[in-house]
Amino acid sequence: MPGPLNRHRQFSGNSPSGATRRSAMGLMLGAPLLGACASVQQSFNQFSNPFSSEPPAGPQQEPTAIGTGQIKVGLILPLSAAGNAGVAAQSMKNAAEMALAEFQNPNIQLLIKDDAGSPQGARAAAEQAIAEGVEIILGPLFAAAVPAVAQVARNRGISVIAFSTDSSVAGRGVYLLSFLPESDVNRIVNYAASIGKRSFAALVPDNAYGNVVEAAFKQVAGRRGRVVAFEKYSGDRSAPARTVAQVLGSADALMIADDGDSVVATADALTAVGANLRNIQMLGTGLWDNPRVFASQALQGGLYAAPDSSGFRAFSGRYRTRFGSDPVRTATLAYDGVALMAALARTQGPSRFAPETLTNPSGFAGIDGLFRFRSDGTNERGLAVMKVTTSGGVPVANSPKSFGA
Repeated sequence: MPGPLNRHRQFSGNSPSGATRRSAMGLMLGAPLLGACASVQQSFNQFSNPFSSEPPAGPQQEPTAIGTGQIKVGLILPLSAAGNAGVAAQSMKNAAEMALAEFQNPNIQLLIKDDAGSPQGARAAAEQAIAEGVEIILGPLFAAAVPAVAQVARNRGISVIAFSTDSSVAGRGVYLLSFLPESDVNRIVNYAASIGKRSFAALVPDNAYGNVVEAAFKQVAGRRGRVVAFEKYSGDRSAPARTVAQVLGSADALMIADDGDSVVATADALTAVGANLRNIQMLGTGLWDNPRVFASQALQGGLYAAPDSSGFRAFSGRYRTRFGSDPVRTATLAYDGVALMAALARTQGPSRFAPETLTNPSGFAGIDGLFRFRSDGTNERGLAVMKVTTSGGVPVANSPKSFGA
């Protein structure tokens, strides 16, 4: 049976090489039937509307259609948004086109819509895509736009696979194909428990991302051991750092869940109040995959959960060859989404996009490894465990080859 599946330029019509074509087929073609057989990182601003105070960079892009297949799939992205959002959207559009080019003779036509960086634009894009006959919608990218698309799609019984990292917007018929903080936390705490760690402490930012991490951490750490300290910080880290430092003697693992610069600042704050971080196992999320973290002496030997990087490196090489630039980190989400749609269309017949097909418990495999959609719309990813070294992240536990029951 089939196996596995955190700059705009129109792609050429040239066929991919035999090796590239075989690679694409090996990654995605069989993924939907697994069950029958058996650096842009996570972005904090995806938890809110990043466009509320920033106007679009330019006029809304005209809708485009890629491919000539009979099965229509919508793709909604903030293509005309300002700043990093627009850059990410263009890169994801390129990746979607690349997926179609590398998937041999897909029966898919991709209808690409610009949401203009607003929930209202996303709603209009969804209405237009549905009027044109799409059977499923990929996107939008940011949390604020997902409910607008979901409302339109639910009324027509059409599923949405969005790219937001905010699990609160997931739900019936709305699935998230993204790097969710919960997956990172569950993976790294479970791994720490597997190597004998039982007492956990944590320092997290006092924001939406920290709230998500808190809920996941307290649940999994409480199940696998005990939580001896949990503190949040906003501006000044000294007080929460001092509180945690005072109880580190009774903990054997400490999680700091934040982006690269903030992780280093938090580790420095702990050291400044007398914490000896060499005596405790440091734990982190995929946001640790950052040069600042690797350069920090305090964080050497720390462990964090992240996708296996080999898939993204191979994807990036093919992307550079085709488009002459580097992809954003989230470009793999668009590639995997389109490739999955093509594979389901080829293998699953009329039930290709049905909820029971999308929530196959054996999951699918993509550029960043295994993933599966839960019935509540969130996802689970098969992540590797990496160790911080001065030369970068080094894997200490590979990503799983299959999901457990």
